[in-house]
Amino acid sequence: MRPSDIIVVVDYGGQYTHLIARRVRQLRVYSEIVPYHASIERIIRLRPRGLILSGGPRSVYDTNAPKLDKRLLELGIPVLGICYGHQLIAHTLGGKVDRGVGEYGKAMLRILKKDPLFEGLDAEETVWMSHRDQVVKLPESLEALACTENTPIAAFKHKKLPIYGVQFHIEVSHTPKGMKLLENFLYKICECSPSWNPTNMIERIVREIRRSVRANEKVLCAVSGGIDSTTTAVLVHRAIGDRLVTVFVNHGLMRKGEPEYVLKVLRELGLNPIYVDAKDRFLGRLKGIADPEEKRKVIGEEFIRVFEEVAKNIQGIKWLAQGTIYPDVIESGSSSAGAARIKSHHNVGALPEKMGLKLLEPLRYFYKDEVRMIARELGIPEKLIRRHPFPGPGLAVRIIGEVTPEKLRIVREASAIVEEELRRAGLYDDVWQAFAVVGNDTWVGVLGDERRLGHIVIIRIVESVEAMTADWARIPYEVLDRISRRITGEVEGVTMVAYAISSKPPSTIEPC
Repeated sequence: MRPSDIIVVVDYGGQYTHLIARRVRQLRVYSEIVPYHASIERIIRLRPRGLILSGGPRSVYDTNAPKLDKRLLELGIPVLGICYGHQLIAHTLGGKVDRGVGEYGKAMLRILKKDPLFEGLDAEETVWMSHRDQVVKLPESLEALACTENTPIAAFKHKKLPIYGVQFHIEVSHTPKGMKLLENFLYKICECSPSWNPTNMIERIVREIRRSVRANEKVLCAVSGGIDSTTTAVLVHRAIGDRLVTVFVNHGLMRKGEPEYVLKVLRELGLNPIYVDAKDRFLGRLKGIADPEEKRKVIGEEFIRVFEEVAKNIQGIKWLAQGTIYPDVIESGSSSAGAARIKSHHNVGALPEKMGLKLLEPLRYFYKDEVRMIARELGIPEKLIRRHPFPGPGLAVRIIGEVTPEKLRIVREASAIVEEELRRAGLYDDVWQAFAVVGNDTWVGVLGDERRLGHIVIIRIVESVEAMTADWARIPYEVLDRISRRITGEVEGVTMVAYAISSKPPSTIEPC
């Protein structure tokens, strides 16, 4: 499924590794992530135009610190090290890395020497730093290109080979010219062409599905009405036609009016799903469970049990198709040995080991905005494409603590109000996601001259592109005021509404 121009991002466990890969794709060059311990033979088989070495949380001198195979620097292809990758190149080639003053946040970069990497940048540029260690001495083969007040070697270049290192993070929005620097690396140094277009991959995806699924096999596809699972179902249907069996499971954790809406849209798309009303069994399994990871795993396990039960009644079911996308794989910690598990996704981390069906994930290497591009090309209705992402475990992950009927009612009604008011204000399509959260905390209120204890509802509205990073949306006060007044006035049991203003990172988008 890979195009001709590929940039391989070597993952050293940094929090921004996958943002690097996404930024490369934004510049219309295909990127793929491999763990730092991947064999050089595997990387060579990908035939990359260039390598980017990510940041990471370790020091090059730590015991069992991730290493760099020096042969990667001898392949003759361009290499760009970022943060830990920058330090690792210098260390591997004989330079010295030491514990320095450290820089966290914005810094002023001063370019010391002109280079194609910095074309289009001014002599001084704002960059984003996040490091303690730094390169303090370069080997003879490298020369410094830039510095900051606290980092004398903030960028370097190999004197003979197209090998670069930058201590700062070019992939984050806090480095204003970071995308320009990345563009220079891709186009001027790696000589890539801007040819990556996810929609061009549709026919190739369809062919791969046909090759994987034998003529006598059927595929069971879980459809939730979200863009990922719907796009997956349409792709599989295009590949194998009526051998696709779609199943819509109502786990009782959906948004207000969602089951009816989902069934209507799926039928209009010709998918004709089997409807399974499993509200009682899911809520029964969740009773007494407060831990968010455990809730996700229970929901994932129960989903698979439902699908297995359906599959047993249909001859020929051998595959389970899922709308897993790249961030699902990433956040479940399965992309590299050095990455931390952020949270299990029921599409990936919570799958039982023995599910009895083979897994089909045609969107596994695409980001959300790329899935939307594919969906439009497939003719999926724009209204569905523009719907905000909704987690597979549903409202359970927007309830802190145990899922109870009262908290489920509150979060469902409050979230509906949030979406209604954003649509009324013309802001719904301008934000990535918007919803309500409820937990066990309460707040004293005064309703009808009576003192009453009620729940606190937290509103979360974020802006994002790929969900790997997100910032809280600066919603007009009058809109927030209407949301708050409606929730406290219309949703019984709520006495306080708060607005979440933490970005991702350090927070995640969903609370659980």
